[in-house]
Amino acid sequence: MARSKRAADGEQSGFSAEEQAAMREHAQELKAAARRNGRAKQEEEANAVLAKIAELPEPDRTMATRLHTIITTNAPTLAPRLWYGMPAYAKDGKVICFFQSAQKFNTRYPTLGFSDAAMLDDGVMWPTAFALTELTPAAEAQIAALVRRAVGVLEE
Repeated sequence: MARSKRAADGEQSGFSAEEQAAMREHAQELKAAARRNGRAKQEEEANAVLAKIAELPEPDRTMATRLHTIITTNAPTLAPRLWYGMPAYAKDGKVICFFQSAQKFNTRYPTLGFSDAAMLDDGVMWPTAFALTELTPAAEAQIAALVRRAVGVLEE
């Protein structure tokens, strides 16, 4: 069987080790969620998010902890859950936003991402992921506004 040009050139073909690990984590999350139900499920998923945040290296741990507070305070309808091994927040079972640590995929900075279920539509083009280097009061206010908007809470 012939190897692809990328593989022959020493480049990786298929998913990276980090992507494969994320997919394994997601499979485990789905199995665990299937075993739980009701209020216990929500509590266990919230505890799993807090445990995942506690495992993160600094400074991502501090940032994720602060984001968790901002998100749960400004959008209490969002349910914390793990999504591909990342802290995420869902509404009616659909992930609205998530935190991706820099170490997750060996990136330069952590990100706050929003799914297509988030109501951030603005014209013909809008951002769905934001690089985070520091959580200043201004950045926290911007994140709070984005999260509220993502779940349909209109600003007055």
